[in-house]
Amino acid sequence: MPRVIKKKGRKKEHIGAETEVVDRLADIRDQLRKKQKTVVMYGAAALVVIVAVAGTLLYRQNEAVQERQLEYKAYKLYYSEYQQQPATGPEHFQKALDLFQQAYQRKKTARTLFYIASSYAELGKYDEAQKSLGELIKEYPSATDILPLAYQKLADIQLRAGKKDEALKTLNTLYLSGGSIYKDLALIESARILEGEGKKDEALAKYKELAEKFKDSPYRAEAEAKLGEKKAG
Repeated sequence: MPRVIKKKGRKKEHIGAETEVVDRLADIRDQLRKKQKTVVMYGAAALVVIVAVAGTLLYRQNEAVQERQLEYKAYKLYYSEYQQQPATGPEHFQKALDLFQQAYQRKKTARTLFYIASSYAELGKYDEAQKSLGELIKEYPSATDILPLAYQKLADIQLRAGKKDEALKTLNTLYLSGGSIYKDLALIESARILEGEGKKDEALAKYKELAEKFKDSPYRAEAEAKLGEKKAG
């Protein structure tokens, strides 16, 4: 009978294949661990970023609330409203000024700077008031809601200081740059100054323009009265 020849190499090949599979599985596990580690690290980093952003937003929100509260307190003092003891002297303007300055340091706005200037004016500190208004006009050229008020306040301060020529220039700037709501104010104030200076013809020209162009103006009656005086004279 022929002898059966055993194939011993297959067992070794089988063992080698199993070893290779085990090695591959181990390598896959290592790769998975690395990926998991990377995912965890990125996740932790993302969480840190989220927490940081949330903290920043919360901080900014708190800052904004504090700024509004500070401004509101300053407004109440300036207008002497909702106070336990009514203001009787300039003290409340000084307190309002301090608060407006604090608010401006926190957040610079044209409105807050306007009230700083107004507080200075109420305290009789006209140089400081003019300086603040000059800064406002220079730094906030796009603040169209505040600029006309700044020009009007500046002209008023210049009049108090006896600087009538400068006041007329400021009022002319107000007339040229402000909306129609302020043009009649610029005209009546200019007319009053000119009339006080004895420049009656120039004053009457202002009164006439006001009466003809601004029929709904609260200053129209005064302008027409001045024009009527001329006719009567």
